[in-house]
Parts: sequence; C-alpha cells; structure tokens
Amino acid sequence: MASIGARLRWFFLALTVVVALALAVGCGGDGEAGASEEGLRVTTTTTMITDLVERIGGDRVEVTGLMGPGVDPHLYRASQSDVEALAEADVVFYNGLFLEGRMQDVLIRTGQQTPTVQVTGAIPEGRLLESEEYEGQYDPHVWFDVELWAMTVDPVVEKLSELDPENASFYEQNGEAYKRELAELDSWVREQIETIPAERRVLVTAHDAFRYFGRAYGIEVRGIQGISTEVEAGARDIQEVAEFVAENEIPAIFVEGSVPPQNIEAVQAAARDRGWEVEIGGELFSDAMGEPGTEEGTYVGMVRHNVNAIVEALA
Repeated sequence: MASIGARLRWFFLALTVVVALALAVGCGGDGEAGASEEGLRVTTTTTMITDLVERIGGDRVEVTGLMGPGVDPHLYRASQSDVEALAEADVVFYNGLFLEGRMQDVLIRTGQQTPTVQVTGAIPEGRLLESEEYEGQYDPHVWFDVELWAMTVDPVVEKLSELDPENASFYEQNGEAYKRELAELDSWVREQIETIPAERRVLVTAHDAFRYFGRAYGIEVRGIQGISTEVEAGARDIQEVAEFVAENEIPAIFVEGSVPPQNIEAVQAAARDRGWEVEIGGELFSDAMGEPGTEEGTYVGMVRHNVNAIVEALA
C-alpha cells in the first residue's frame, strides 16, 4: 500500500499536469484574435472588398462576404446571419465613407469587440471627392479609380500580418503582386479611354457612381441619381438628363447591374421625344461585381468589362 508521502507526490504531479494543460489551452487568450488551423476568419461587406481580401489572403484566410452580386450597398441592411458572421470573425473589412450607410450602427458595435478595418482609410483626404449631396461627406465609390483602389491593399496586408504574423511574408508578397497588377490595369484603362474621340467621352449612368472614374481617366460623367441610391430620382432629374443627352447627341447611355433599369429607359424615351435616338450601351457593374467564377466576378475583370463596354458604345 502506497505511503501518504507517495500519494501526495502523485497528487502534486497530477495537479502540475492539469495546470500546464490549462495554460497551454489558454495561451493567447488575451482577447486578441489570431489565426486558427483553418486560417483567419474574415468577414467583408462588398464584393470588391471580398475579392481584395481573397487576393491578398489566399488560402490562409476564410472569407465570408455579406453582399453578393447585384446587391446595392447603399440600401443593404444586415440580417441576423450577417450579425453572427461579423461577431464570429477574427477581423472585418469594410469600405466606409458611408457606402454601407444602413450598416453603420452594426459596424460600430462590431468594432467594440472585433478588429474592424476601413479599407479606404489609407487614401489621402485630398484625393477624395466631396459629396455634392451630403455636406461633410465624401463620395465612397473610390474603386473606379484603379490607382486609388490600389491604396486599399496595404491596410489589408498590415492587419492580416498583425493577426497572423507567421504568414506575414505571404500576405506582403501577395499584396505587392496585386499592386503591380493594378498598376498595369490602370495603364490599360487610360489607353482604352483615349481611343474614344474627345467629344464623345461622356458617360451617362443610372446613379452618380463614376465620378472617380471620370476624374482619373478624362471622361465626363452624368448620373440620374446622386452618389447614393437612397435618394430617388424624380421626373425633373430624368428630363434634365434627357435634355443633356439629346442636345449633345450622346450615342449611348448605360444601365447598372445593382440599380433597376427603369430610369435609364425613361431617359431613352424622353430623349426620343426630343428627336434623338440614344442606345443603351450595355450593363456596367457599379456597386457590386459579377457572379463568382466569372471574369466579371473579380475586381480586375469587372473593370475590364466596364471599360470594354464603354469604349465599344462610345468610340
């Protein structure tokens, strides 16, 4: 029969093992998120940001995008499953600049518990366009200037590297490679737009999402609605755009994938009443990309699709 001393020694040995295991399990439990064996759990808002994070994170991240193809972020409200995806994430990336206007409160609450990153936060304020409708706010559609969108890469790289330092070099290499690809894309867009005769470089769309595109690539833009689709276009807006189209003999106007086509069709009809037949030049992707698995389902492919459609209709 074991002595009392032997039993005590076994007791303290067992206690030491239990404490060691508890410490091992609790290691890193200081409230900061970190990578699991499956990779960082990332939640994103728009399709453009989902693509951005996937390009940089690769197979080291598990990305849940809240908004899919054809979804208007200006009008989007978070569902219960969205709230859960935000709460379960290691990090959340969003556009900001009030693009996700109806999600602001949810994003603020999420930021109190989970790291949240506004990807447009690295863009110098002087490069942002002021809103013509909302005093003190900026136009959120920065992705239509490829050079500006490239500035969203570093905030993603930095946060992923902070949360998953073992893969920091992987994220940095992917980020640099993606910035080179975007620089090539930016040059390609400039070359393509220059093939349109100067007097025909006018882009008329359903809402005013293309101001950054116009400034960056030298094309005049007109939208029926303002920068947010929350503000409905009225009959006066449609008649004013139709008058502009007819007077300037604009050859084509464009519908958008995330905005119903009725207003553009109304402009077409109103221009016809003024004696000018304007074509609908095709569908542009504005606030959301195309279907996953298609060329338009990536940021680069979306930009190429838009530019090709614009050049074909206006050149």
